[in-house]
Amino acid sequence: MSTKQSNGFMGWIDDRLPVTQTYEKHMSKYYAPKNFNFWYFFGVLSMLMLVNQILSGIWLTMNFVPSQEAAFASVEYIMRDVPYGWIIRYMHSTGATFFFIAVYLHMMRALMYGSYQKPRELIWLFGMFIYLALMAEAFMGYVLPWGQMSYWGAQVIISLFSVLPYGNELTEWIRGDFLISGATLNRFFALHVVAVPLVIVMLVVLHLLALHEVGSNNPDGVDIKKLKDENGKPLDGVPFHPYYTVHDMVGIVVFLMVFCTVMFFFPEGGGFMLEYANFEPANGLKTPAHIAPVWYFGCFYAILRAVPDKVFGVIGMAGAIAVLFVLPWLDRSPVRSWRYKGWISKIFIIVFAFDFVLLTWLGTQPATEKLTLVAQVASVIYFAFFLLMPFYTRMEKTKPVPERVTGGH
Repeated sequence: MSTKQSNGFMGWIDDRLPVTQTYEKHMSKYYAPKNFNFWYFFGVLSMLMLVNQILSGIWLTMNFVPSQEAAFASVEYIMRDVPYGWIIRYMHSTGATFFFIAVYLHMMRALMYGSYQKPRELIWLFGMFIYLALMAEAFMGYVLPWGQMSYWGAQVIISLFSVLPYGNELTEWIRGDFLISGATLNRFFALHVVAVPLVIVMLVVLHLLALHEVGSNNPDGVDIKKLKDENGKPLDGVPFHPYYTVHDMVGIVVFLMVFCTVMFFFPEGGGFMLEYANFEPANGLKTPAHIAPVWYFGCFYAILRAVPDKVFGVIGMAGAIAVLFVLPWLDRSPVRSWRYKGWISKIFIIVFAFDFVLLTWLGTQPATEKLTLVAQVASVIYFAFFLLMPFYTRMEKTKPVPERVTGGH
């Protein structure tokens, strides 16, 4: 096809659907800061894992049977008898872990460089709604293999709703039965496969549209739109395509190498990714010795268990998630990036990161007296980071922010 014909065809398409205009706005003429570093890989890696989860999930549904009698056996059938079924199942189970790793590091980057501050509050809120939907999606997917930990994990989490007003009616409505049964499995399957993924994809689109409207943040927290050349192009920006599409390929290749290594050699992750109890069929009459969630829920489960009273434990767990939503309004610092914040903010961010990892680990361990005490201290540190933020970010002395970005290509 000649160039003229090609242009003619694209012109015909563009008259009816703004393909070229959309491509230019979001790719070739979208100017991103030229000083992105390692931390800026994790947004695209999160999207990569979302695609992996959707595609592997579609293949799994072709052989999975969402019924109380056949769910566990159908997973075994996928693993043993379906050609390459084992690899698709491990792509999905390992993918869930790597999805959360990418998302947590993506959130950590936002914390370090103040990517939630004005004018990016809406980007952060969409991101937090994605995180909330991801947790719902992961929980419901965790129930589907119908192993021991699937059953008892669902029993623990759903029972938490009983502390709310009309709690007994609410838990019965969520289960779809008087106890966890095939009805619960069936509705979780429908939500996991159809409803929640649609919500996640919609939120990801809104997240990206909001990002491209106000522009990307950078490690210096400098607005690159302020300084432009005679053509209106930011002096410190480069077109997203081809610069960052090629740049991101490096991160994707390295990430996939680590992902494939884990998937082929350590798919259970020592019981952190696939618990050994989940290789036994669900049995409502046999309680596992230690019921714990998958590691990516560990932090909030540790906070729940750290509070002796069930009602206040649920409030603490819900509060630990809810406080993340108001983060843009808690940070009163005049600068975005931690490069230019005071030493108090830097210490708080580093301590919070270690505290989050500690709570995540504690949530997967049996609740001994000593570990419960550690979890209580760690929970206090978690909330202190957010609740004291309006004070220490406003009081501390900050460094002057440069006019233009430092480093870059």
